[in-house]
Amino acid sequence: MTILKQAMVADIPLLWAEPATHAPRKLVIWLPGFSGSKESVQNNLLDLAAAGFVGLSFDPCQHGERRSESVEALRARVRGNIRRYFWPILAQTAEETPQIIDWAVHTLGAVPLAGMGGISMGGDIAVAAAGVDQRIRAVAACIATADWLRPGSFEPPGEPDAVAQACYDRRNPLTHLELYRHRPAISFQCGAQDQQVPPDGAQRFVAALHPIYAEQPEQLEVFCQPDTPHKFTEVMWQSGLRWFAKYL
Repeated sequence: MTILKQAMVADIPLLWAEPATHAPRKLVIWLPGFSGSKESVQNNLLDLAAAGFVGLSFDPCQHGERRSESVEALRARVRGNIRRYFWPILAQTAEETPQIIDWAVHTLGAVPLAGMGGISMGGDIAVAAAGVDQRIRAVAACIATADWLRPGSFEPPGEPDAVAQACYDRRNPLTHLELYRHRPAISFQCGAQDQQVPPDGAQRFVAALHPIYAEQPEQLEVFCQPDTPHKFTEVMWQSGLRWFAKYL
C-alpha cells in the first residue's frame, strides 16, 4: 500500500507518494485548482505513484496550510478582483517551483527533470513554471489557460495593482514565448463548453509556439472534450498520465 508522506521546504508544505519500483525516480508535480489544497489531489498523487512516478503536490501561495483566511474569504476576495489577487498567486507559485524540484532531487533522489500539471489554477501555474525552470520537460494542464487575461470568461476580471501587473508582465506565458525555447511537451485538456476558462487561451498559445516547435510539433496539443464545461474529468486525467509516460 502506497503511503503519502509530508515535509516542509522553507515555508511550503509538501505531500508526495513514491513508486514501488527502483527504476529512475521521475518527478511529477501536480497542483490543485483554486481554493484547493495538496490534500485535495492526493488520489492523483497515488495514481502517479502507481504509474511509476514520484507524485508530489504542494500548497500554492495563499492556499491550504498557507492560507491566512477562510476558504470562503479567499474565494470572495480573489473573485472580487481576479487580476489584482489571482495573478500574484500564479506568478509567485510558479517561481517557487524550482526549489521544490531541487528538494526532490536532493532528498528523494528524483532525476533532475520533471513533469508538472494541475487542475485549472494548478494548470495555469504549471504552464508558467515551465517557463521558469527548464527541468520541467512535460506539462499536462487541465481546464487551464496560458493567457491570464482570459478574454471571453464570464468572470469579471477586475483591475490589477502595480504588484499584480508586475506579476503578469513577468510570467504570463502567452506574452513570454521565448521562455519555452527548451520546448517542453505541453498538453492542454480543455472543456469545449468552458466559459470560465475558455479553451482559446490554450489554442492561441499553442499556435504562437508552433514556430519554436517546428521540428517537434507533436509536443504541443490542445484537446477539447466535447460537451464539457469547466470540469476536470477522468478523460483529462488519463490523458495527462499518458502524456507524462510519453515525455518523461
